[in-house]
Amino acid sequence: MPNLVLASSSPRRKELLERLSIPFTIFSPNVDETVNEHLAPGDIVITLASRKARKVAENYPHSYIIGSDTVVVNEGKVLGKPTDRESARQMLLGLSGTTHSVYTGVAVTFKDSINTFYEKTDVTFWELSDEEIEQYLDSGEPFDKAGAYGIQGKGGLLVKSIHGDYYSVVGLPIGKLSRELKNMGFSL
Repeated sequence: MPNLVLASSSPRRKELLERLSIPFTIFSPNVDETVNEHLAPGDIVITLASRKARKVAENYPHSYIIGSDTVVVNEGKVLGKPTDRESARQMLLGLSGTTHSVYTGVAVTFKDSINTFYEKTDVTFWELSDEEIEQYLDSGEPFDKAGAYGIQGKGGLLVKSIHGDYYSVVGLPIGKLSRELKNMGFSL
């Protein structure tokens, strides 16, 4: 049976893929993550997920490769990972008391074929006090996550509600992914 390779260094994606109870390898590609700023959010995450999967496929030509990328969109603005404490603070202030969308794109390659999809989940934050934001920043959690929060950790305390796939907000929509893998001939 061909191997499964996760094209990501994200500990969250690793943990989610482990929930499928299938063996896999991790190979984190070094890819250019710049995209046309006029692309729709779904196209951005699919473009980046595809770029990652194709890069890893160069090293694993006979394996199923999973690439993924996540962005947060608030009021039409795409939020990636914060660059520093102040950019994280500004992101959290902007998300406070609002509903934003989280897009996670997935690309699965096998030999010459590639299947892509994305999931969009709407997340509503509580109105956040300055003290809550500072405490969250002090936790260190926001700095390696799109939109400056992790729903699976302390960032979950900021979330009032979600509409959509929780696992997509974490970084890998495992329900849809398992179906895509089956459709491509990978037996789970």
